Amino acid sequence: MPVSAEELHQLAQEFVDCRRVLAALGDANRQHLLLEMMQMAPCSGVRVGEITQRTHLSRPAVSHHLKILKEAGIIQMRREGTRNYYFIAADQKEMARLRRMLDHAARVMQTLHPGETILQQKGEQ
Repeated sequence: MPVSAEELHQLAQEFVDCRRVLAALGDANRQHLLLEMMQMAPCSGVRVGEITQRTHLSRPAVSHHLKILKEAGIIQMRREGTRNYYFIAADQKEMARLRRMLDHAARVMQTLHPGETILQQKGEQ
């Protein structure tokens, strides 16, 4: 059954709503940074300097990427005196929104015949 224009519009809106998280996760440096944080045990929080030592990134670059990840709701920060500790703690509402969008996109893709695109399907209507 072809995908309706309304369903595509809804999926597009869901995608727009997830853009901040997608952009944050789409950058190779931020992916590397998150992977390094995951490998640091225990991950109750790491400082910028610790991440800098484990990556090829400068201290300002690490701070910049951490800010983007924090704004996207992927990591959080806690302060102890003058020290900031960053840890992975994704915003559950943002992650649920992302899961819904990905599930919706998968359902739309399942309606396509092998080799068919949504645009080809729309042309048949």
